[in-house]
Amino acid sequence: MSPLPLDKGAGAGRYPGFSTLGQSGHWDQATAGVVLGRLAPPADIRFFTPSEEATARTLFDQLLDQRAEPRVPVVNVVDTRLAENESDGWRYDDMPEDGQAWRQSLAGLDRAAQQSYSRTFATCTDEEQADLLRTVRDLGSSSWQGMPAGRVWGLWTRYACTAFYAHPWAWDEIGFAGPAYPRGYKNLGVDRLEPFEVADVRPGEDPVALDGEPRS
Repeated sequence: MSPLPLDKGAGAGRYPGFSTLGQSGHWDQATAGVVLGRLAPPADIRFFTPSEEATARTLFDQLLDQRAEPRVPVVNVVDTRLAENESDGWRYDDMPEDGQAWRQSLAGLDRAAQQSYSRTFATCTDEEQADLLRTVRDLGSSSWQGMPAGRVWGLWTRYACTAFYAHPWAWDEIGFAGPAYPRGYKNLGVDRLEPFEVADVRPGEDPVALDGEPRS
């Protein structure tokens, strides 16, 4: 498997002309090694079974709106964490350990898809997948597939966001220049940009869509 491309369309979107990796010359060797290492070929899947992997990939695509390659390899990052038992160091007392919670929740998505659409979650249409996930999101503290729905939703989004926003492609999307070491920051405060930062060209627009409708 070849390395990920260094730049996934940097300079587009809300921060035109900006590239996180364009700042790499200002990082020390250790920092650059860590960040650039995240562009290495994704680790092989070790924790998820093939069917769980298919469900997890589809889930992450829905949660993060990654619709085409190249994608941030979120499922591989999450799989590595689970294979190496790297949890957040805590769990709710009404939830299983994270690894088991992932297996149960992915199986639950497939059961829900079979019950509603007579096929697996990964083979449902985009809208069917979104409807199934909205059900989990909206149930709150109610039970879903034997677990509190809100806890399951939190498990999915916590792992998804941690993996996605550790990657420099995601930093390009939010205008983050990466670790400010050893250069540091001097212009502290809201909307006070450093010379190497780029202003958001759509500051009043919420990038998150709610039920398919963009918000502003």
